[in-house]
Amino acid sequence: MKSVVPIFAVIGHPNEGKSSVLSTLAEDDSVRISHIPGETTECRDFPVIIDGREILRFIDTPGFQNPCNTLNWMKNYSGPEKDLVTDFIRAHRNDSAYDDDCELLRPLLDGAGIIFVVDGSRPIRNVDRAEMEILRIIGRSRMAIINSKEDNTAYLDSWQNEFRKHFNSIRIFNSNRATYAERIALLESLKAIDQELQSVLEVVISAFQQDWAVRNHSTAVALVAMLKKIMAYQQTVECPDSSTEVALRDRLLEKYHFFVTGEEKKTYQQIRSFYKHNIFNYDLPAHSILQEDLFSEQTWQFLGLSRTQLVLAGAASGAAIGAGVDVAHAGLTFGVYTAIGGVFGAVGTFLKGQDLFSGAHLLGIKLDHNELQVGPVKNIQLLYILLDRSLIFYSHIINWAHGRRDYSQGAPTQEKLDIKQGYTSDWNRNKRQTCEAFFKELQGDDAIQQEKTADALKNILTDCLASISHGRTSRQTCDAFFN
Repeated sequence: MKSVVPIFAVIGHPNEGKSSVLSTLAEDDSVRISHIPGETTECRDFPVIIDGREILRFIDTPGFQNPCNTLNWMKNYSGPEKDLVTDFIRAHRNDSAYDDDCELLRPLLDGAGIIFVVDGSRPIRNVDRAEMEILRIIGRSRMAIINSKEDNTAYLDSWQNEFRKHFNSIRIFNSNRATYAERIALLESLKAIDQELQSVLEVVISAFQQDWAVRNHSTAVALVAMLKKIMAYQQTVECPDSSTEVALRDRLLEKYHFFVTGEEKKTYQQIRSFYKHNIFNYDLPAHSILQEDLFSEQTWQFLGLSRTQLVLAGAASGAAIGAGVDVAHAGLTFGVYTAIGGVFGAVGTFLKGQDLFSGAHLLGIKLDHNELQVGPVKNIQLLYILLDRSLIFYSHIINWAHGRRDYSQGAPTQEKLDIKQGYTSDWNRNKRQTCEAFFKELQGDDAIQQEKTADALKNILTDCLASISHGRTSRQTCDAFFN
């Protein structure tokens, strides 16, 4: 390579998925992807920037326009081998029948490596063999990618056998489903196409990994900041007489619900930006758990709480509220006295299941000196629900390849919603103690301890995010990575 920055021209027949592959590798969802052949007519650079520095560059190229005739010209070429591409472009620059062929070969004049993309769901054609032979004759470092767009493996063996005759490295790569780990594995494979590329690509891969770790840490920081705001939420309003209390309470709970929803949405938007999903706005379908009301019973059951656990959560919440009320008011639904708070909460949850999720069981509510106070949150289960929803969203975002455009497909089906998907449901005691300490400190005024427990939770989340992104955890647990 002539440049310190490794450069790869992404080449292939029109409508083979090369723009999709490029979009995914470059993490750039602005790449134009069209099902109409021949939409790309000019080369376009896509630099990969980390910390303000270009570390890698991909070039989107037009598809081959006249490969069989191009191959015949090259086979009959008698000039110096090093001038092959230059002389071909010079000989055909005024012939419109070769416009695309000349354009796609230009980056090779500057020493760009080749990533050749084919659609692995179809059989090999003679025109494919012509394209492969052109690239072999040119003699640049080259990798072949079989883009398995439809997960069809019927023709993989024949493609692989043919590629072995022409390329230094072969990779099966689904540009619509590629995860972070698979993108890193592809970059690792690129090192094999040329010994001179190994050291520079090792620097690139290291930069990618460090950048990913920074993104994960930023995500953990954003999640803890969200939890702090939601868990510590508190508001007091004047309540001059008992006749207005119920209406005021409902208004406060509605306001809290709106606040939580807004904080979740804002945090999710931050996470999307961390992982460079800037263009498309993917809306989860109605049956996704992330579209379910945070305070709905389905959300809590789906993310790991059985009906019995819901009752116990109600009991714990009732007891907590009861302990915090010195002067109870007759109009309050929950937390009358410490002694009966737990029982009342459990019975209330059992008989009126939606009450737990309406907000009254989540927040401490009390009337004192004609003031109605709501918050801070008294039920730690809300913290786990928020974490689970956030981790599910994170997993979805990092595994949505940038080259993918079928926004209406690929979301969880209704059948999958019957499976528990909570990441925190199997967390070990040490991690739960960290969450409990964080939750407890938010109820107090010790800023130093609050920051200490927040940092501990950030560390847990950072490790959990790394585990998810590297495929070392199921949706149910991150324990294998922590222990």
